[in-house]
Amino acid sequence: MKNPDSSWVPSVLAEYEQALTRYAAHITGDIERAREVVQDTFLKLCGQKPDQIRDHLAQWLYTVCRNRALDVVRKEKRMTGISDVQLDLQAHSAISSGMEKTEQLAEVLKVLDTLPSNQQEVLRLKFQGDLSYLEISHVTNLSVSNVGFLIHTGLKTIREKMQPQPAIRRVK
Repeated sequence: MKNPDSSWVPSVLAEYEQALTRYAAHITGDIERAREVVQDTFLKLCGQKPDQIRDHLAQWLYTVCRNRALDVVRKEKRMTGISDVQLDLQAHSAISSGMEKTEQLAEVLKVLDTLPSNQQEVLRLKFQGDLSYLEISHVTNLSVSNVGFLIHTGLKTIREKMQPQPAIRRVK
């Protein structure tokens, strides 16, 4: 049996590698393990026929990456959060304009880390992975309406926590 043509994989790698690595790092808690998970994801992609997954490529990549990352976490039976230093490095590499945007993103990421894990995951898939609600539904095995609810609730919480707190005036 002839192996599928994998000449299309480098362009997919260039487009999705960083986002998948961030996503896997969030699940595994370790950037090196995340890179291994992404490498496994792309090795699996090499064996696929482009015509069979082209219409849902991002969904396929995130599903395979998620499943592999969860396997790694289950195997090691531990999960640690991404360190603040790693988050700051990722934020700086993702934003090229200005310190103010970097500070805002760092603050958003800190608030994001306080949300329940299911809200964090769907928000990362939506905004870092640029997936649709339907694609997120397939990746996470949640209903589309549940995905929408989690995104809505998570964004509402982030907005509330990002609002400047009013100064308390003392009455004399």
